[in-house]
Amino acid sequence: MSLINKIYLSCAHGMLKGLDRTRKYPFEVQKEVFATLLKGGADTIFGSEHGFSKINSIQDFQRQVPVRDYNALYPYIERLRFGENYVLWNEKTHFFAKSSGTSSGKSKFIPITHTNLRECHYGGMLRMLANYVQNYPDSRIYSGKSITLGGSVAPDFGGRNFSGDLSAILLRNSPALAELLRIPNKKIAMMHDFHEKVEIICRKYSKANVTNFAGVPSWNLIMLRRVMEYNNVRWLTDVWPNLELFMHGGISFEPYRAQYDAIIPPGSVRYFENYNASEGYFAFQDDPEDKSMLLTLDNGVFYEFTTLKELSDAMENGRPVPTLTVDEVQTNVPYAVIISTTAGLWRYLIGDVITFTSLTPHKVVISGRTQLFINAFGEELMIGNANTALAAACKMHNATVSDFTVAPIFMEGESKGAHQWVIEFENAPEDVEAFADTLDEELCACNSDYEAKRTHTMTMERLHLAVVPEGTFYRWMESRGKIGGQNKVPRLYSDRRYVDEILRI
Repeated sequence: MSLINKIYLSCAHGMLKGLDRTRKYPFEVQKEVFATLLKGGADTIFGSEHGFSKINSIQDFQRQVPVRDYNALYPYIERLRFGENYVLWNEKTHFFAKSSGTSSGKSKFIPITHTNLRECHYGGMLRMLANYVQNYPDSRIYSGKSITLGGSVAPDFGGRNFSGDLSAILLRNSPALAELLRIPNKKIAMMHDFHEKVEIICRKYSKANVTNFAGVPSWNLIMLRRVMEYNNVRWLTDVWPNLELFMHGGISFEPYRAQYDAIIPPGSVRYFENYNASEGYFAFQDDPEDKSMLLTLDNGVFYEFTTLKELSDAMENGRPVPTLTVDEVQTNVPYAVIISTTAGLWRYLIGDVITFTSLTPHKVVISGRTQLFINAFGEELMIGNANTALAAACKMHNATVSDFTVAPIFMEGESKGAHQWVIEFENAPEDVEAFADTLDEELCACNSDYEAKRTHTMTMERLHLAVVPEGTFYRWMESRGKIGGQNKVPRLYSDRRYVDEILRI
């Protein structure tokens, strides 16, 4: 073990000890987080309105504070954006992570406090890195540099506050020590023009000792390919020979795995998934042999969960949403995630759906979005189903996908319904219709509701596949002003607004 790794693990001893405690005593840790959150919210407008001073238990909290989505919470967030203090949390809030999410074209402004930055966002990444170095004591990540493609941030409401990509907010507030280990510098990383940023990275950092990089797979892939083209090499490791780690998140890595294997020699780099959203850093992959992620329970986030059926029933009938805490959940059940945080998000429905793969410790996979699914005909197709089926079809037909989105084709007259997949291939299959057949079969194999609608009730036809030219999705995202950062293509959508826009490109 190198001296720098010994020093780092010594400094991270308390953090690693905390992780072990969350593995052994998850609910006890969550109760401590809950108590801290109540104190932080008591002297706020929200806390006063919801009687925080009279809350003595988690059950009291659940009775007095309703579950809210973004639209219901926004009146409080708007007051913060206009400069009012202590609305949701007992700190002044100057930063807002701007996100359209994957289920809405409307921008969301997620409050970010200093405590939230330190304990949750930075703390989550530090926990992941400490766990990584502990598992790989011969790692060289701290002997070189990390590449982070940041987004941009700008003054909000006349300069009172700032809003922008979470990545830019993290970079803007990062400590000086972190800047010594990261490239490009803040000014370049936070440039608005993605193309110019990538060109500068090629010119200035092709000779740097890059050992790791982090971010969304799609945008990093564009950058890495350009670096290889600029240096005229076969492999990315010909440019950065000490590269060993990619910490990815934001979208599923599976549709991109073959494309990364085509530019990075398989086995030479480790891929670890992070569950890092604008609302917080929630989980990380702590074992390369296990694709599920360890839920971080000591990060200033109090978690609750509800099944999709209970959520739907409660919303439709105007009833309180029944929720479970970490000591009440079960494995292999999709749950919508509800969080309360040190940024003042109280019982906030973030829109993600997770499934627990283990309760000793609590490990999860992201299985979808509460709104990122298609249920036009009772098929309940989740993004996890789509990713699994697509990866299987690509493997069978030796194809790779650059981007895709899916929308329903609604029934008209005597016609049946169907799903339309719009796919941009990196390597197209020899027989597109055979690929569509396989994809449809794989969807049936991993989703019994889809299979029932396809084969038993005959409600749906086989999926329709539209193949679009190279660069179509990029041009569509560019036309919407959503290049780089954490911007993501909506994979599944319940109406045709995005599909129709893309097919007109």
